[in-house]
Amino acid sequence: MSTGKAFVGVSTCRMPKNGNEYDSVSRYYSEAAANVAGVMPLGIPALGDQLDNDALLDRLDGFLFTGSPSNVEPHHYRGAPSEEGTQHDPARDATTLPLIKKVLDKGIPMLAICRGYQELNVVLGGTLYQKVQNQPGKMDHRADMTGTIEDRFVLAHEIELVPGGVLAGLMPDQKVLVNSVHAQGIDQLGEGLAVEAYAPDGLVEAVSVSGASAFALAVQWHPEWNASDNKLSNAIFRAFGNACRERATRR
Repeated sequence: MSTGKAFVGVSTCRMPKNGNEYDSVSRYYSEAAANVAGVMPLGIPALGDQLDNDALLDRLDGFLFTGSPSNVEPHHYRGAPSEEGTQHDPARDATTLPLIKKVLDKGIPMLAICRGYQELNVVLGGTLYQKVQNQPGKMDHRADMTGTIEDRFVLAHEIELVPGGVLAGLMPDQKVLVNSVHAQGIDQLGEGLAVEAYAPDGLVEAVSVSGASAFALAVQWHPEWNASDNKLSNAIFRAFGNACRERATRR
């Protein structure tokens, strides 16, 4: 394992509450980054073009693009308008979509989860299913949001790892159980993305960036939940942390 203090940006969401707005993120991402990846997580506010992305990324050793209750606005991928009541976060879109491109251009290690996974696909020209459960032959990948948080993140279905991929290199097992807490998913794959895992219904569950100069992995499920004890989640965050420390050492 490489040594050195690695500082990692963590994307946040613009969340309205009591007439105010907050840049916030689930603590499970930060805890997994700190306790499993072994990096210093820094929340990045959803300021859009108010951020100097070059100056920011020159001071970071990695970036964690998180999940969110909101969805990428469909005009970013030429999608049909969302149904009424769909939760969006234009401030986050304005922040993370340009940041992802810069992270890739600069060769900064990246781990993208759930919404972050979908954002990466959109940035590279891919499209999204807005409701996977309505697609012929696809499973319902949503979780029961009325139960406890433990119920929400329970292991829900298998994924099959693609031989020779990044994930397959982290796990001896070809099939692994994961949680499932999403309605949207990848439809058309973005340019330069390699499939890392499939769900039983054929939905793409993980991708990596082909030819990336640094660690660049994205997953649809939530490895930040129970990351210390789950074998696959632990391996993902440790690999990400090692890549960030290598960059920190070079910096």
